[in-house]
Amino acid sequence: MPRGDKSKYTDKQKRQAEHIEESYEDRGLSEKEAERRAWATVNKATGGGKKAGGSGRGKKDDYESISESRKERKAKRSAAAKKGWETRRRNAKKS
Repeated sequence: MPRGDKSKYTDKQKRQAEHIEESYEDRGLSEKEAERRAWATVNKATGGGKKAGGSGRGKKDDYESISESRKERKAKRSAAAKKGWETRRRNAKKS
């Protein structure tokens, strides 16, 4: 299979990549870079092409890796909110 050939990917994987690519383009990335990142994301989540004959066949999809950064951002935002609340509470006592 030549490099860049998408024949071993399922229709679902192709739709996922298309959707992710559009998201990256909306954020201002070039079309080429958006496509590259989209397929990298699909590969990370699904383990590669899922059609028969592909090495990714039979592996469980791991969508944890995609949402991990989302969880990290949420935790940081929550920590910042708590810190701000503590600061406001402390400053209110001083006044």
